[in-house]
Amino acid sequence: MKIYSTMARGKEELVPLTSGEIKMYSCGVTVYDLSHVGHARMLMVFDVIARYLRFAGYRVTFVRNFTDIDDKIIRRAGQEGVAAREVSERNITAFHADMAALGVQPPAAEPRATEHVPEMIALIERLVARGYAYGVDGDVYFEVRRFPAYGKLSGKNLDELQMGARVEVDERKRDPRDFALWKSAKPGEPSWDSPWGPGRPGWHIECSAMAVRYLGESFDIHGGGEDLIFPHHECEIAQTEADTGKPFARYWVHNGMVNMGREKMSKSLGNTLTIRDLVVRYDPAALRLFLLGTHYRSPLEWSEERVADSARALERLWRPVDDADKQGAGAGAITEPLPAALAGYRQRFIDAMDDDFNTPEALAALFDLSRALRADGISPQALVRGAQELRTLAGVLGLEGPRRDGLDESRIDRLIEERAEARRLRNFQRADEIRAEIERLGAILEDKPTGTGWRWKGR
Repeated sequence: MKIYSTMARGKEELVPLTSGEIKMYSCGVTVYDLSHVGHARMLMVFDVIARYLRFAGYRVTFVRNFTDIDDKIIRRAGQEGVAAREVSERNITAFHADMAALGVQPPAAEPRATEHVPEMIALIERLVARGYAYGVDGDVYFEVRRFPAYGKLSGKNLDELQMGARVEVDERKRDPRDFALWKSAKPGEPSWDSPWGPGRPGWHIECSAMAVRYLGESFDIHGGGEDLIFPHHECEIAQTEADTGKPFARYWVHNGMVNMGREKMSKSLGNTLTIRDLVVRYDPAALRLFLLGTHYRSPLEWSEERVADSARALERLWRPVDDADKQGAGAGAITEPLPAALAGYRQRFIDAMDDDFNTPEALAALFDLSRALRADGISPQALVRGAQELRTLAGVLGLEGPRRDGLDESRIDRLIEERAEARRLRNFQRADEIRAEIERLGAILEDKPTGTGWRWKGR
């Protein structure tokens, strides 16, 4: 299995630190607002990576955090006249609902920054004691020039990092590139006691403390959106490796951004599409298919037309599964070996996913399998067994069948029986009314010499 690591700037063979086990950390969301489709892409990417690694036989420990104390959260709380904790709790609850709607599996641990402040303080104390950090008037900064490897992830040269380059300008710093580990409390802000006085942790320190707490001083995969490479992940590496003297993560995995036109999607630009709205407007499975249809490292242009196309494609993909379910073949067909004509699609799927989680190629294998199962002359046993294979492999990508919005398939079957009776009685007006009703439910009738069948629209 090959995986692209930002640190190596190329693909490397995946060799776990512990044989048969993968420990993975992904930076989560800052819960000052609802999550948007850019977050959805990142969350789905690491959901699929974790799913596939388990499918490949690894024991996966996946940790994803919440940033639940931050300048933006405090600012939003002030605007609303509520406590910062209320803002965080409300958006964490919404986040969990969004993940359930998208089919994103929960991680093994979901630590919150506010629950791990003692670990952060202890880490900062060690960095101060070892000469990597210094305090000024209740604030603590990491001294970047004390860590010569700073920039190794992003490829930035220390000498090129000038004042103001995504780092707060503070005349009290020894160097404008130094970043905050601890921020002294301002009036009315949430704060914790520390050796430097009341305050709260800086953004970067939280992930270092929580990743080490749950995964150890060194682990396999650290990931997030590519916008986190600098400064967030660069700072994580510096402060963690300065403390432990060990490599922090073996592979650094970053997904590309979702763009609105030519602009990166961001809350600050006001051009976001919230997950809450999207899962109402679109089938979540179609949304997942759209997001996985572009390789995770490439930028993705948001397109409502392409999501609609994905919904139609999902109907085609899932048609053999629906047909097999309606056919109701016995369990014996499911336990039979996969027919030779269908056996190669799994290996194509595996080869694609083993090549840096290439979901577009993996999806191509699934669509080809679906097409083979829709071919004329396929036996009922082969259809049922092949549909089971399609469902299994699609599940590795978190893909499920199209959303039916609670429609009862048995209702369509009953309407077909009623229509057949109306035709037998030559009540063709009623028969046409029933056909129209069935079509309003999202199905299409197929009259054949052997009887009337149906399928969902879009296939």
